[in-house]
Amino acid sequence: MESSDGVTNRSVESSKDHGHSAIGQISSMTRNTKRPSGSHEHAGGSKNPTLTNVEIFERARPRLLGIAYRILGSRAEAEDAVQDTFLRWLQTDIATVESPGAWLTTACTHRAIDMLRAAYRSRVDYVGNWLPEPVHTSIGSEAEEQLELSFSLSTAFLLMLERLTPKERAAYLLYEIFELSYADVAASLDMSEPACRKLVSRAKARVGDDQVRYQPTRERQEELLAAFESAIRTGRPGNLATMLASDVRLTADGGGKVAAATDVLKGEAVLAFLTDRLSEWWAAYRWSFTELNGARGLILRQAGEVVATVSFAFDRSDRVTDIFIVRNPDKLAGLGDISVH
Repeated sequence: MESSDGVTNRSVESSKDHGHSAIGQISSMTRNTKRPSGSHEHAGGSKNPTLTNVEIFERARPRLLGIAYRILGSRAEAEDAVQDTFLRWLQTDIATVESPGAWLTTACTHRAIDMLRAAYRSRVDYVGNWLPEPVHTSIGSEAEEQLELSFSLSTAFLLMLERLTPKERAAYLLYEIFELSYADVAASLDMSEPACRKLVSRAKARVGDDQVRYQPTRERQEELLAAFESAIRTGRPGNLATMLASDVRLTADGGGKVAAATDVLKGEAVLAFLTDRLSEWWAAYRWSFTELNGARGLILRQAGEVVATVSFAFDRSDRVTDIFIVRNPDKLAGLGDISVH
């Protein structure tokens, strides 16, 4: 199998002045010490007089893209949020900004929240099942960092976040994933610290089951991909049958633009669909195993164009609980050169 990575930049929306008061109030960003990694300095937190505006922003860009994507569930919209933040940053006198990292995190978070509110309204009219936009992922080499960041990019985790309001989602991500302190999250969201604590607590309660945080070993993921490919290419279940949970679900997102299952398939119907239908429909596709949303996944191409991606969720017995297939061409068009961290 060949590997592939990255996503392409999108056009930039014009910048708007969101969250200005919160940005002006923040003088510094402290680290949440509940974990040893994840300092805000990674987002250009401390001021360095030798760096230009653009250099400061480019150091922060990967982290900002990671925050925006987890809030929005859309790579394209996340890139727009980051670019809008960049335009605001270029118009700012950085001599008045004590902590560039805090300023940028706040600006990007506010922009993403505003965009998510608009996105929620449009998703009401979405045709068929809505799934997050697939992204290539780049995870740090440290074991803890890899575990914490990879699960928070998974399709299952991003779908779970859909239970939250935009502000709950931002607070939960900034505290739980990006390890900001309650004081910093409160400052970023322009609210009091006690209110912020309640917001995060409410988000945790609504998120509930932490099974979506679980990922099997890379070897197990590779075994699944091999069994998945074999079952579809041969039309016979083979080893895949033993790797699926009894209540496995299959969700496909065509966005009303291409053929895709409109109902969520469950249980025995999933394996039958894979071996009877996809075995025929995907016969001519070119398969590539790659890193998608923090785990091993699959990209399918026809005549050089990406026509589908496949990702998975697992239970703690290493059985597949969910199969996610994205077919909406609008969500696949950008799989190119940029990775989300």
